Amino acid sequence: MSQKPGILADRAIASLFENGNLIAGAPRDHDQIQPASLDLRLGAKAYRVRASFLPGPGHKVEDKLSRLSMHEIDITEGAVLETGCVYIVELMEALKLKDGLSASTNPKSSTGRLDIFTRVISDYAQEFDIIPAGYEGPLYLEISPRTFPIIVRQGSRLSQIRFRTGQSVLTEAALLALHERETLVASEMPNVSGGGIALSIDLAGEGLVGYRGKHHTGVIDVDRKAGYDILDFWEPIHGRGKGELILDPDEFYILVSREAVHVPPLCAAEMTPFDPLVGEFRVHYAGFFDPGFGHAGAGGKGARAVLEVRSHEVPFILEHGQIVGRLIYENMLEMPETLYGAGLGSNYQAQGLKLSKHFKAG
Repeated sequence: MSQKPGILADRAIASLFENGNLIAGAPRDHDQIQPASLDLRLGAKAYRVRASFLPGPGHKVEDKLSRLSMHEIDITEGAVLETGCVYIVELMEALKLKDGLSASTNPKSSTGRLDIFTRVISDYAQEFDIIPAGYEGPLYLEISPRTFPIIVRQGSRLSQIRFRTGQSVLTEAALLALHERETLVASEMPNVSGGGIALSIDLAGEGLVGYRGKHHTGVIDVDRKAGYDILDFWEPIHGRGKGELILDPDEFYILVSREAVHVPPLCAAEMTPFDPLVGEFRVHYAGFFDPGFGHAGAGGKGARAVLEVRSHEVPFILEHGQIVGRLIYENMLEMPETLYGAGLGSNYQAQGLKLSKHFKAG
């Protein structure tokens, strides 16, 4: 494998299975590989644990589970995971990474838009969602539904993994040059700082600007598409021309970026939260943007970034145009065989303000 720095594309991800670097407990799903990532599948058992944890050096996840597990749940045919609880599920995919090949994980877009807090844990880990080069062992997913109770089953896909060699993040100078060639965000004066290009919030006008999650709803089956009425789970938010929104503490909001986003075919991107010192709120649960997102050649013609927002501790006023996140861009090792949105059944290409795929079109 080339040691040139970059993100592995779909063809190389498939070869990881063939070379034994990726080990699956079942045959691969036909649509499991994305342009620059792999969807991870839940195994057969979920463990309700007392609290989130990291195993730390010298410890395996299963050792901590034996001490912290409250009960075991068979999810082979489906089971309900309740809000406010923490569950650990061993994933069907395990790793045997070569030296020089590392990985990171992130919730899938639909997972974030349902306010399902997920993080991948590996043996001996001192941080979530980061798998060091050369790691050999199983992967586990921590799942904590925050707003809606959910139904999951063996094979459900809530998280995704991205593989890379070396340091592939574009410098600010390279990012600005790429923006000048490719228009990464639809902004006349892009804010490039902190290693990324800024995104701001869209709260303009008097129409629909977002949604707030309702409490005490029914359950959502994470594998069911277009099966639920929006108003049973969401309260629409209209702008009323004020250009601002007061975030109530511990409420969950779906909002949208003011700028359209473009990820060129030879790049992958990830959204990271803006400096928390600007306000007591968290933006983004699911941050991977695949090559071709918003790309005209893949049917995108620009696509907004949907933002999952939660305020903490105190009410906070968001104003139209306020910076809420940054896009970090990385180089691909090669062009993906298929771009995001091009024949992949991608749910969010050319999107504006859009809820997850589970809800009927309004």
